[in-house]
Amino acid sequence: MVAFGYTLLCEQRGPRELVSDAVGAEDAGFDFAVISDHYFPWLDSQGHAPHAWPVLGAVAAATERMPLMTYVTCPIMRYHPVVVAQKAATVALLAGEGRFCLGLGAGENLNEHVIGAGWPPVNVRHEMLGEAVEIIGELFTGDYVNRRGAHYRVDSARLWDCPEGGVPIAVAVSGQQSVEAFAPVADAMVAVEPRPDLVRSFDEAAGTTLPKIGQQPIAWGPDRDAAIALAHDQFRWFSGGWKVNAELPGTAAFAAATRFVTPDDVAASIPCGPDVAAHVEAVRPFVDAGFTHVALVQVGGDTQPDYLTFAQHELLPALREEYGKSDAPAIRVR
Repeated sequence: MVAFGYTLLCEQRGPRELVSDAVGAEDAGFDFAVISDHYFPWLDSQGHAPHAWPVLGAVAAATERMPLMTYVTCPIMRYHPVVVAQKAATVALLAGEGRFCLGLGAGENLNEHVIGAGWPPVNVRHEMLGEAVEIIGELFTGDYVNRRGAHYRVDSARLWDCPEGGVPIAVAVSGQQSVEAFAPVADAMVAVEPRPDLVRSFDEAAGTTLPKIGQQPIAWGPDRDAAIALAHDQFRWFSGGWKVNAELPGTAAFAAATRFVTPDDVAASIPCGPDVAAHVEAVRPFVDAGFTHVALVQVGGDTQPDYLTFAQHELLPALREEYGKSDAPAIRVR
């Protein structure tokens, strides 16, 4: 059955609040937690963008059992792959055996433009991600790495503190090109669309059945109209789809691109309000598609404490009653 996770969304909470939310999510009984890794919020109204990695270190120390994952880190521009490898190895050691998975993706212009190097076309970004994944995997062996590649140079790099066997790597995919490139080298799949074809093709390309991690936003709240208004204010960017969202350069662009998205449009794609059944039903496409893990995103930063109480007493029990108690595979280095 499916494991249900909590999303630490850096774009809508400050660093102290994110750590507190992680502790609350573990206490509420979530099976795992993922964290976004952004330099910018999607919209100005979200209002936050702390550095994910110091937060992860604090979360690793403040929690005990809950697996953690980046969802996702882009290792192609803002971070050099050798830096990502060192950060991931350190967090994995802080979290303890088997508690951390490094989720990687090709990123968004929103976050990567800040270094002033331009934004490559998608085929080049996939090339860069492929090379970055190779470098990170080599470093996880504990050996010295030297490389002169098409996009990166590595000069006598080594990780001095790294878990034995390395850190599992999950890679975000959106179509056949990325599936063929990354399924053979990944330990798990990340996707934000509940597509059965991605699940089938990923396992075929991987040559084995691997964990699949999806993400579903919800906007819980005692008043449905207020929840819809909040979701429209802070999450209407979600309607653009990832091919568009990866290209826009800043919050003003997202505001302009979504100016004609209505509250009804948002409510049609994100369950809003107090109805437990609606939130339970929202994850069904991921379950039916074959995903093993689904991370829920509660829209609205200040609602997190009340949402966690709701999740503990109503949502998580309802999800497990509908879909069964989780026997999802742990995300491990294969």
